[in-house]
Amino acid sequence: MLAGDLSKLLDGTADAAFAVNDQGLICTWNRAAEKFFGYPASEVLDKPCAILFQGRSTLGTQICAEPCSLIDCALLHREIPNYDMEVKVRSGRRVWVNVSILVFRDERTNRHLVAHLMRDISRRKESEELTKKLVQIAQQVASLPEETAPLPPVHPLTEQERRVLRALAEGKTPSAVARELGINPRTLRNHLHHINQKLHTHNRLEAVIQATRRGII
Repeated sequence: MLAGDLSKLLDGTADAAFAVNDQGLICTWNRAAEKFFGYPASEVLDKPCAILFQGRSTLGTQICAEPCSLIDCALLHREIPNYDMEVKVRSGRRVWVNVSILVFRDERTNRHLVAHLMRDISRRKESEELTKKLVQIAQQVASLPEETAPLPPVHPLTEQERRVLRALAEGKTPSAVARELGINPRTLRNHLHHINQKLHTHNRLEAVIQATRRGII
């Protein structure tokens, strides 16, 4: 595949997409990338993507650097799973994206091109952060001295139900809990319904508080 053909292919996706050569220099830049990052193609072509994006991981460590370890892995034909990264756009704002990597060979130069497909996940990250904060508040409430009479007995939870609550108490979102336990969202909702019935609670945060106070999790 030639760079021009790859450019046409990437223009067909709604994701912000671009490709770099084995030197880490941007050689294609689609319309969605122009809109998302705020840079026209004329300003980024032949520029190193590491300096442009200043990508950071979920741990706050720098991902984008020269030389690029991701490009090295791609050229060695190592599998690169999707990953989350915080990038910088032209306005200076930092945005969370999920990145997919595709590797192509330029038939004219016999060099490899590494395509990056990025989609905005800012709302998901905001939801995750909100969930963590709410769980922290719930845990603080649960740790307060109990001034009322002893709590009445409740129906015992199953081991799977306790796993659900432990995962939620760690600040994980419902979708992350479902993935971790290998269940679908509907099954998770059923577990939460039964948990709330047994603990006489109304939502998952109340359930976490009650389960923590009772020593269930």
